[in-house]
Amino acid sequence: MTHSRLPCETQHVWRIAAAILWVVVTTPAAAASANPQTQAAEYEIKASFLCKFGNYVEWPSQGSERSEAPFGIGVIASDAVVDELTRAARGQTVNGRPIVVRRLLVGDRLDGLDILFVARSHIAQLAETLAAVKGQAILTVTESDPGTPVGSIVNFVVVADKVKFDIALQQAEQSNLKISARLLGVARSVSGRSTQ
Repeated sequence: MTHSRLPCETQHVWRIAAAILWVVVTTPAAAASANPQTQAAEYEIKASFLCKFGNYVEWPSQGSERSEAPFGIGVIASDAVVDELTRAARGQTVNGRPIVVRRLLVGDRLDGLDILFVARSHIAQLAETLAAVKGQAILTVTESDPGTPVGSIVNFVVVADKVKFDIALQQAEQSNLKISARLLGVARSVSGRSTQ
């Protein structure tokens, strides 16, 4: 009896092991193939936000020269992210100024920018980039895990598969930017709120 059951049990164990191995081997491939679509949808939403943020931020007055210039969004990210933002910006304006997207490398000149977005893929250069714009009237936008302090004014986070953002008012004040109450109202969290 024992001998007749053993081959059957062994066969059953091998079938289970083969099924587990199949899942382990194929799951990363499936996740990798699904990931580009998920990431594309995520950046489509972020690009839309980036094009709208400018309408809810007040920059210090710098005369008619700035008001007539295009609204500049600098991007330190992959080509795919830059392309998505360029598509989203097409035909869009901020206070009547057409949006122009500029791909940047670390160390590039930042003149003419109103918003600077640093993607997660370039987080290693974040400290250097933020130091370069410190005190300038540029809305800095980053993306990192929830609760991770990054030093930017706006930080994108993905919570429960939804793109949200946090706002750091202290950084905004240091850049002489005023964030609209409407934008603050839809942020996931706002740090550095005045208690007065």
